[in-house]
Amino acid sequence: MKKKILWRLILIGVTLLLAFVFFLPNTPLFPHMPEWWKKTMPSRGIVLGLDLQGGLHLVFEVEGEKAVEITTERIASRLRELLAKKNLSAEVSSSGLAISISPSSTEIRKVVEDNYPILAPVETATRLVYRISDREAKRIRDNAADQALETIRNRIDQFGVAEPTIHRQGENEIVVQLPGVKDPRRAIDLIGKTAQLEFKLVDDESPIAAELPQAIAPGEEEELLRQFAGRIPEGTEILFEKRVNRETGVVRKSPILVKKQAALTGDLLSDAKVSLDSRFSEPYVSLSFNAAGAKLFEEVTAANVKKRLAIVLDNTVYSAPVIQEKIAGGNAQITGHFTMEEAKDLSIVLRAGALPAPMKMLQNVTVGPSLGRDSIEAGKIAGIIGTIAVVAFMIFYYRLSGLIADFALFLNIVLLLGAMASLNATLTLPGIAGIILAIGMAVDSNVLMFERMRDELRAGKTPRAAVDSGYHKAFWTIFDSHVTTLITAAVLFQFGTGPIKGFAVTLSLGVAINLFTALVGTKSIFDVINSKRELKRLSI
Repeated sequence: MKKKILWRLILIGVTLLLAFVFFLPNTPLFPHMPEWWKKTMPSRGIVLGLDLQGGLHLVFEVEGEKAVEITTERIASRLRELLAKKNLSAEVSSSGLAISISPSSTEIRKVVEDNYPILAPVETATRLVYRISDREAKRIRDNAADQALETIRNRIDQFGVAEPTIHRQGENEIVVQLPGVKDPRRAIDLIGKTAQLEFKLVDDESPIAAELPQAIAPGEEEELLRQFAGRIPEGTEILFEKRVNRETGVVRKSPILVKKQAALTGDLLSDAKVSLDSRFSEPYVSLSFNAAGAKLFEEVTAANVKKRLAIVLDNTVYSAPVIQEKIAGGNAQITGHFTMEEAKDLSIVLRAGALPAPMKMLQNVTVGPSLGRDSIEAGKIAGIIGTIAVVAFMIFYYRLSGLIADFALFLNIVLLLGAMASLNATLTLPGIAGIILAIGMAVDSNVLMFERMRDELRAGKTPRAAVDSGYHKAFWTIFDSHVTTLITAAVLFQFGTGPIKGFAVTLSLGVAINLFTALVGTKSIFDVINSKRELKRLSI
């Protein structure tokens, strides 16, 4: 056997083996893969989509104007403090999206415009009236939608839903699909709760702080709060920080007494990312504040050196580092002997809560699992009938050559399932339609080549010459038709959503694999037959 044919057979064998290996998580023999497999190989296999296993379909609207209004109110609050520090007597109020300052003076105007260039003057008479500029308002609305998306994704990951679909739709809508959710109300409550990121000073000097236990078990929070009810100093509150023992995995919660008034809020944070310490190669979280946040952060850290600053999201303390010195420049570090995973989680939490905005539910649809089971059964029946019909027709019409084409069909289906499993793809009802369409297309290329072979045989060529000429002359026709189909699938994937993307994925994978099975798979079989003996007649 020629080396060229041998290498093609090895390639087919390796791809088949990989397809079976990738598909193992979907088989009853291996429902749970070992840890080493999960770290190195795709471990979830093909996951059923929302329309096949049931679940929850939600559409939220992020109230971007409310985010602009919240930012306006916060700027007004800081302006009061700033003007008071400069001994400028002024009444600052915020109404909706406007900040009103009275009386009007050149000195007050200079303070406002120097510190907040994002504010645009609206009118200047007896009062100074400012609004956030149109460009800044658009940025705030866009950021609000992005941050809401990150918050939802982070919370759903904690909720433990396999293969959720979360994406923006239009300017301010977020679509969430949660396959297999058994408790829709809990999921809705978790997603819809507005995230609030705050930086609060820890009150370690209060006598109550010394009485707090170092750690308690989860579930004992209410009992501890009852014990200290009525004794907590005014202006403070008890929050809890979750701590996990790295060696034992035991979860404990540490009560912390913090000031109720936040020193900084999440809207001042522009970025949070994981970095590595150059000396000890330990990960830490690097924070970046915007211009206003950098000034305020410098003031807070200068006034509270050697005190702790708690980072609080949704009333849960994620970290409470000690302020070692005044921090200028708008950058800070959170260290705490983190693992890389812990540092990544904390950075996600910080980014997700950077600019919270209320969300309004526009659509809430619960898909029952019975509909999914019916769809799966209907898809199986359609697939089996379609496969049997194609196999029977090819054998009837093309004899032995048709049987070779059926081998390409089998190869196509196995490789398609393996490719989807390797990508941890989500199978939807339109995806099943794409697989059935791929089954039909799997023999199209062979039909073109077989008809070309027939023409060559009628012209008097030998079977070997007819096979070689048929593949050679049909190649570009097959290639062009598949490329145009791939372009269509790419457009559907780029601009489609949800189920349409599922159809595009299976269609594009089926078309790409069909090129391989038709041009390499069946050609190798014909070459093997021709290498054994000289064919006098081709069964076609």
